Amino acid sequence: MSDTTTTTTTATGASAAGPTTQARGIRSPRTAARPGMLRVGASRIGYETKGYFRSPDAVFFTFLFPLIMLGIFTAAFSSAGDIQPGPGAEGVSVGAYYLPGMLAAGMLLSGVQNLAVDIAGEKGDGTLKRLGGTPLSPVSYFIGKIGQVFVTGVLQAALLLLVAATVLGIALPTTAEAWMTFAWVFVLGITTSALLGIALSAVPRSSKSATAVVIPIVLVLQFISGVYLQFSQLPEWMQNLASIFPLKWMAQGMRAVFLPDDFKVLEQHGEWDLGWVAVALLAWLVIGLVVSRLTFRWIRRDA
Repeated sequence: MSDTTTTTTTATGASAAGPTTQARGIRSPRTAARPGMLRVGASRIGYETKGYFRSPDAVFFTFLFPLIMLGIFTAAFSSAGDIQPGPGAEGVSVGAYYLPGMLAAGMLLSGVQNLAVDIAGEKGDGTLKRLGGTPLSPVSYFIGKIGQVFVTGVLQAALLLLVAATVLGIALPTTAEAWMTFAWVFVLGITTSALLGIALSAVPRSSKSATAVVIPIVLVLQFISGVYLQFSQLPEWMQNLASIFPLKWMAQGMRAVFLPDDFKVLEQHGEWDLGWVAVALLAWLVIGLVVSRLTFRWIRRDA
């Protein structure tokens, strides 16, 4: 009898406590979880960024690589004269022509290559398995990684533009409209690249095979998307193939910012097509988000 009374009293007390707790403005664990995930994710951005700059190979092959390639192309081909879109049209230097492509490549390297190899490595050495045993949620983990890519991507783009303007003598845009276009292409491009990097990290079977899987994909995309070769000189079938992937659209958006308007005749359809740039990048952003969330695991598939 005593046990029954105690149980009833406890149940009644719990029932009564619910409205009182809500009346006092105390959030339930489910309500508090989302701000908590965002807060933890934001705190991991600094941790991930410090880890990135402590890795010499990551800094060289993703952060400094576009800058080095821009310097090489400028030094190697400047003697050939300016690049022109047609007879009598305004030309630009070799460095100015390749700057948009290197900015786009920087976004791809910082997001896709960096995260795909990094996360695959964390799976292989057991880091993700240990994190999976903590209260850290995948959302917080994603925020930390994407935030790191955004911070390093901004620093990389700023360094590229600084060197281009001060060392290579490349003229930068002077209109607010051009810089607004740069801003939205950059934000969409870097976010899309980060999400695709997370998604691609599920492909390598081990940390040892990550670079062998990821780097060839990234390298081929750079060659067919107008980064190292003039896009207008590529075969039509190669241009069509490149149009399936986001790097071509990132490079095209950047060319619209940094090249004179006469150069749009060299694009696939003779226009900058900024509307299609936005549509393509948004589509790949959604694909990257869905695939990364469906395929992400704290442990390897074969573990």
